[in-house]
Amino acid sequence: MANNVSPLEEAALSGDTDRLYALIEEDPDMLNAVDAKPFVNTPLHIAASLKYLYFATEIMMLKPSFALKLNPQGFSPIHLAVKNGHSKLARRLVDMKKELVRVKGREGNTPLHFASQIGECDLLAYFLSACPDSILDVNARDETAVHIAVRNQQFDALGVLIGWLKGNTRKGAASLEKSILNSKDEEGNTILHLSALKGLSRSVLAEGHSRGPGP
Repeated sequence: MANNVSPLEEAALSGDTDRLYALIEEDPDMLNAVDAKPFVNTPLHIAASLKYLYFATEIMMLKPSFALKLNPQGFSPIHLAVKNGHSKLARRLVDMKKELVRVKGREGNTPLHFASQIGECDLLAYFLSACPDSILDVNARDETAVHIAVRNQQFDALGVLIGWLKGNTRKGAASLEKSILNSKDEEGNTILHLSALKGLSRSVLAEGHSRGPGP
């Protein structure tokens, strides 16, 4: 390892939980020292990037606050898990703390926004089931996850999102659906406006709905 890599980072980079606990025995305040930094790559960030499921679980149990930390690039551990295609690890983090679906990272994007952008349909459905209120979240451009799906022409993801809205049976579901579908981004675009700008027809939105499961 390079000299500028700390022993804690070495343990995270190798997913070595035995080494982690040995380091904690030597310095019980070690994780608190990491947590004191406002923007930092915690061991949980490293584990989430490298798909070390069990190491990530161990760290999450020891220091739940790491899951809310943003690294210097503006990503939380669950953002990194989604970004790197580690869906099982992302699910594990959500199982341990459902509100992680709503963590806002770089440009205000949540994990739900990320999953919509890259078309991770199974994760979208999982996130919405775990944390239904995440559908309300907007990023720095006032975009919902539905805006993101349309903008990136992720029609299967769009289907999941609209299908969830249509199948939602919670109190206020009809009002929520109307609010999300008519929500405007910072440029005043609803998803219908965006569809028109991209040369998509209303039938594409209807087709997307037909693909999407309910909650």
